[in-house]
Amino acid sequence: MGRELEMNRSVTRRAGLWLGGFLLIPFSLWPQEAAQAPAPSSQASVDGSSNGQQVLLLDDVIREALEKNPEVKSALHAVNALQRRVPQVKTLPDPVVSVGWAGNITPFSTQSGDPSSYRGVTVSEQFPYPGKLKLSGQIASKEADAAQADYEAVRRRITAEVKAAYYDYFYFDQATRTTNQNKELLEKLSKIAEARYRVGKAMQQDVLRSQVEISLLIEKLTVLEQQRSTAQARINAYMVRSPESPLPPAANVEPATIQYSLDELYALAAGNDTAVLRNQRLVERGRLGVVLAEKQYRPDFGVSYMYQQRTAQADMNGLTFSVNIPVFYRAKQRQGVAEASEDLISAEKMRDNRLNEVRFELKQQYLAAKASERLLSLYSKGVVPQSSLALESSMSAYQVGNVDFLSLIANFTTLLDYETDYYRQLADYQTAIARMESLTSERISVPPDPNSPAPLVKPAKEEK
Repeated sequence: MGRELEMNRSVTRRAGLWLGGFLLIPFSLWPQEAAQAPAPSSQASVDGSSNGQQVLLLDDVIREALEKNPEVKSALHAVNALQRRVPQVKTLPDPVVSVGWAGNITPFSTQSGDPSSYRGVTVSEQFPYPGKLKLSGQIASKEADAAQADYEAVRRRITAEVKAAYYDYFYFDQATRTTNQNKELLEKLSKIAEARYRVGKAMQQDVLRSQVEISLLIEKLTVLEQQRSTAQARINAYMVRSPESPLPPAANVEPATIQYSLDELYALAAGNDTAVLRNQRLVERGRLGVVLAEKQYRPDFGVSYMYQQRTAQADMNGLTFSVNIPVFYRAKQRQGVAEASEDLISAEKMRDNRLNEVRFELKQQYLAAKASERLLSLYSKGVVPQSSLALESSMSAYQVGNVDFLSLIANFTTLLDYETDYYRQLADYQTAIARMESLTSERISVPPDPNSPAPLVKPAKEEK
């Protein structure tokens, strides 16, 4: 927060110096419009909003996005569907009931005088070899766990993307505000140059160049407003709102401090990355699959009960036991074990590959965050104050004719570029932290105010 206040103070000093130089010109030489021009608008307060102005809070955007986003809901229903599958595969096959008769063609009739004529009912049930149903249930449970990791991955990705969109939105807000302030000051400088030109103390090209610079700032504002509208539509899309829904300005963003080393981040990601967790569940599923495939060598059993009603003789009861014999084990069971083994190896390699990928992603985001962190420090402590002093010095020299107008404009545009670059780097820095947090599932940074830390968004319990 101190960095932004320092930048705001530099803008205020610059405005005061320009207005002071403006007052050095005799009153008779003031442009009429300049004499009536309003003072620059007040700076934003330390919470990122003007006095009494509503701001858009990041936590509110994340909460609404996770509650309404269709992709999150779809992933949740996919988990629920697989969880409903577990009791199905653990249950015995449905018993089979059959009815029949012999003798007459008429249904359920017997032929009188024929002792072989009957009508009857048969009930049969298949019993897999002990352990097969339990293994099938465990495999289905691991698949549901993998889907749960996919669901968590969607939530984390949506959270990271919402944060990135929010920080972009914040950047365009700040860049637009800074550019507008500098445009107002440049308009005053243009009127100073025009007044000096009228009394022969400046050249006409100074007036024309200032007008060109104003036009360039208007062009830049047009692009920034279009980009801000795009960022606003992106946030609305995550919250499942109309793209045209109005949003207040983003709340103030302060750079946090990363509290973990890169090696510590590697360890966190290895245990918490959703893709790693998903692949680990698939490895466990593969191991169970190999055990189940080996059990297919064991036969299943069948039991049937039959009741026959006969007209000429007493009723008959029958009981039948059956067992399948895996005589084609070379083409079926042996190949099934080989298939399950290949699936297990594939799952292990996918897990190892994801560990490599997540290390690269962490390294990439960590380097980006550290680069942005160094640039933020450079801009706030060195470049912006130095550029502000250079502009103030050239402004004083321009008033007495020791510096040409082109040098003054060059210093002006340099300062403006660095001021907007500061907010660009701040947005990129926070975005890199958000992406690392999505990989580690941990808050890896310390907020500027340690007395009121903002917890990392965790998945809320969903009603099923």
